[in-house]
Amino acid sequence: MLYTRKGDQGTTKTFGCDQRISKSSAIAEALGSLDEINSFIGICKCQDNDHANLLNQVQEDLFIIQAQVAGADKKIEQAKIKKLEAVVDEIEKELPPITTFLISGANELSASFDFARTIARRAERRVVAVAEENLAKIELETLAYLNRLSSLFYALARHSAHKSGIKESAPDYK
Repeated sequence: MLYTRKGDQGTTKTFGCDQRISKSSAIAEALGSLDEINSFIGICKCQDNDHANLLNQVQEDLFIIQAQVAGADKKIEQAKIKKLEAVVDEIEKELPPITTFLISGANELSASFDFARTIARRAERRVVAVAEENLAKIELETLAYLNRLSSLFYALARHSAHKSGIKESAPDYK
């Protein structure tokens, strides 16, 4: 069954907890933002066969983070952070250095990755709020992973434009 009616009053349950929480709580907001970025990565994955395996792994990692936020004894390992850093470092070797802010939308894939970056940043902020309010035990590796995730999407956005031969443009502030 795709519905239970248990959330009709604006509450939900988290992993291993019999107590219901408001769907507007910090935990529900964090879980929703993580779900949103995970779903949007699916769109990016459909547009970018070159990085499909990487993006699929990120989706798997986000399920671990969601479980942790919901109270499960799950943890992001340091090796997963290092993997993101290695990918970003390899991409960065191919790109011109960043000297200014860049306008999003060099091509469709680049714009999708830029949008993924902003959703990832929001998810990161929501998880930080849960950690700061001591609503769930959020490991430092989780926070580091989420911080690197937006860097990964920024690198992928720039890489897509670069591979397409599209020159990135800076805002002119006029």
